[in-house]
Amino acid sequence: MRLFIASDIHGSAKWCRRMLDAFDKSGAERLVLLGDILYHGPRNDLPEEYAPKEVIALLNPLKDKIICVRGNCDTEVDQMVLDFPIMADYAWLFDGDTRMFLTHGHKFSPDSPPALCEGDVLVYGHTHIPENALHGIFLAVNPGSVSIPKNGSSHSAVIYENGVFTHIDI
Repeated sequence: MRLFIASDIHGSAKWCRRMLDAFDKSGAERLVLLGDILYHGPRNDLPEEYAPKEVIALLNPLKDKIICVRGNCDTEVDQMVLDFPIMADYAWLFDGDTRMFLTHGHKFSPDSPPALCEGDVLVYGHTHIPENALHGIFLAVNPGSVSIPKNGSSHSAVIYENGVFTHIDI
């Protein structure tokens, strides 16, 4: 299974288009979105080309390829305009021996993880900072942010395949 994992689009049409170009080139079967799809939130500046309606138009045609969890900026109003489910706080994905707990990161994070088993992977966003590090018994993977990277990181995502998580710039 090949996955394209991204987080924190925050309504940026420019960076959503770039993310989707990278997704198309990646050959991934599924686009995993870790929340904060349309709204930028009160703590962030407006992202470049803030255009939530355009982001909606870009993502809805891919509804059959998207797996999404809810971010702290996602609401029921957002769900009303998106054609794929976004309101789950977390999801589990299984690929052979790899067990991935997908979440946005505002409720579950490396500092406050869910009940995980040895070898599980916590895949989260929220911080806008890429990560791929062991935290005791589990691996924590954060793709960074599509539109508002922080701490000097780049606009980024992660490709997952055969148990390996690889960060890419978009």
